[in-house]
Amino acid sequence: MTRRTVAIRLRPRAGLAAGIAALVGLVAFCWPFVVAPGRLSSSYTAPLLFGVLLLLVLAVLLAELADGGIDAKALAMLGVLSAVGAALRPLGAGTAGVETMFFLLVLAGRVFGAGFGFSLGCTSLFASALITGGVGPWLPYQMFGSAFVGLLAGLLPPLRGRAELAMLAGFGAVSGYLYGFLLNLSSWPFLVDPHSSVSYLPGLPFTEQWHRYLAYDAATSLGWDTGRAVTTLICVLLAGPAALATFRRAARRARFEAVPEFEADPGQAHSDQASADQPSADQASSDGGAGSSSSRCSRSASQPVSGRTPA
Repeated sequence: MTRRTVAIRLRPRAGLAAGIAALVGLVAFCWPFVVAPGRLSSSYTAPLLFGVLLLLVLAVLLAELADGGIDAKALAMLGVLSAVGAALRPLGAGTAGVETMFFLLVLAGRVFGAGFGFSLGCTSLFASALITGGVGPWLPYQMFGSAFVGLLAGLLPPLRGRAELAMLAGFGAVSGYLYGFLLNLSSWPFLVDPHSSVSYLPGLPFTEQWHRYLAYDAATSLGWDTGRAVTTLICVLLAGPAALATFRRAARRARFEAVPEFEADPGQAHSDQASADQPSADQASSDGGAGSSSSRCSRSASQPVSGRTPA
């Protein structure tokens, strides 16, 4: 079995940041069960604070991933797939829950690793929001929800062949429900109706709030989540084999984990060696010339001077 190629490796510090980000994300999604909006100055303060906190945590995590864990090749792959995901999302337009982007998060996270899947979930949703004008207070929750899909896809057990495809298709269906379940938590607390059995009522015990939310999710978005789950499952089954082969071939050619080694040009090395030897030859010839001059001077001094001596 071949080892999985990881485009963005979760180093220890980046792994710790990812764990903190996941914990903060869960708290941000589940705050209605632990914080009542009436306890703060405004009912909109809690979700806005958690939205800002999500953006800060995402920025810290992406900075940690970029700190030695991502190179130019992985960044280029992330940009290409983010653009593809941003282009795929408007095709479904959310009609009847049809989402054509999530299968890309599942397959890319599976091949390139959990860190890449997390980053792709954030960047693709952000790029899609810029294209479609979907920037708003819900965007951090959408980014974090899709980031969880890519992250979990990279943590699936290693399988190959039909077993892997079946596992990815099943996970794609589950992720469609999971994404909708998390996103509903960002809007449910604002539907306060004391006469409704599914609305959020501050001050109720956790068990009763939980039952209310399950009823609310089933009544309002179960059909939409089913459309997303079925779409993702079908896309994985149809496009999965070709996409997995393409991604793995690109990963092998990119060699994200390869350590660059630099070797000197043999011709250049020979030229450098000749240049280094040249001063030694010049010094030797200079020393030889000086020695012959001194020997000639000594022989001239030892010979008698020819000519007449004074009387």
